[in-house]
Amino acid sequence: MSTGRTLDINLPVLARVEGEGALDLTVRDGRVQEVRLRIFEPPRLFEKFLEGRGYAEVPDLVARICGICPVAYQMSAVHAIEQVFGVDPGPWARAMRRLFYCGEWIESHALHIHLLAAPDFLGYPSAPAMAADHAGAVRRGLALQALGNELIALLGGRSVHPVGACVGGFHRAPAQEEAARMLERLREAVALAESLVAWTAGLPLPGTRQAFTSVSLRHPGEYPMNEGRLVSDRGLDIDIADFEQRFAERQVAHSTALHCLLDGGDYLVGPLARLNLNFDRLPPAVQAAARATGIEWPSANVFHGIVARAVEIHYAVLEAIRLLEAFSVPDAARVPVVPRPGVGFGCTEAPRGALWHRYELDAAGRVVRARIVPPTSQNQARIEADLRAALSAEVLARDDDAIRAYCETVIRNYDPCISCATHFLDLRVDRSP
Repeated sequence: MSTGRTLDINLPVLARVEGEGALDLTVRDGRVQEVRLRIFEPPRLFEKFLEGRGYAEVPDLVARICGICPVAYQMSAVHAIEQVFGVDPGPWARAMRRLFYCGEWIESHALHIHLLAAPDFLGYPSAPAMAADHAGAVRRGLALQALGNELIALLGGRSVHPVGACVGGFHRAPAQEEAARMLERLREAVALAESLVAWTAGLPLPGTRQAFTSVSLRHPGEYPMNEGRLVSDRGLDIDIADFEQRFAERQVAHSTALHCLLDGGDYLVGPLARLNLNFDRLPPAVQAAARATGIEWPSANVFHGIVARAVEIHYAVLEAIRLLEAFSVPDAARVPVVPRPGVGFGCTEAPRGALWHRYELDAAGRVVRARIVPPTSQNQARIEADLRAALSAEVLARDDDAIRAYCETVIRNYDPCISCATHFLDLRVDRSP
């Protein structure tokens, strides 16, 4: 088939992602002229309907933005509100929030690796089809996802849209017996997590390399989850309060989701970016497992994102064990909170990348203004840039169905949470003259 042809490809539904969207691809004389990743979910206007709500309502409301990563939204929100009120929740709440986040990383990464992305790399149309030949892998994925959900429920009361987090800490502390049972479950899962790292590295991943900017939080003493400065591999190093000085969102005509740019350019957030920037913050056992894959970290291959997710599952299991080994029931699960007016910022590492919140509150603690910049809107421009780079002459020489499948693989590799865009694949390829 000639690589000089022109084509228009329309992919009406992108399966195995959270949310709905489309991709329009226009090729002229064998060259990609236009790539438009269209998010057409109706804007859910979370930022606007938070206005006028009391601060205590915010954590439960923002959890509804995403059923897969509600913890991230709750943590970014409570940190921002606590900054306004001058609240320090103390070391127990800080440790438990990190434990809470471990559960979300485990369940979200396990879901993406086994049920959403792996079928692409192994040549299956779906996880059920893959299970016929890789039943053990799918069972491992389901077991790890269930483990993550149990860990979320330990502190959140339930695994989907948890309700346990609050400004000042948690509504309730787990009983010592509950924590002990969870600790045992996690210890049993260490071997699963270790094997997963090697398994993902053994997948037939494309060997492409690209130049891209990695952005994540960085903490002086730990792998980043809830705290840190925003850094990049191109010299960025700022306080989260300065986000708007360097990052800007813009509306594009083909999407209801904003595109966020760093100094006018695209960038990557998520597990690969975190690992690229924070490999030295991983404990020795996790570093050793990551190096044993043969991958050189930091990696310039975006398809190594699936391996980075596995590395983070391994880390989250071990980190949760560490935290639970030191667990004790506190005298109180939260500290007192006294509202005051002001502006606060929160930025935490959702499974899919840095999640930034800004809240302005009045003297009664009601929301005056809110701004939420989710990981998917930050990765939008990077996904489009990746598609342009990935659609080489060799790929464009394939038939339309093969091109569609490859585009879906590229997009799913980012694990985009379209619903999190709050404001995603129908692929159209225009080959007309």
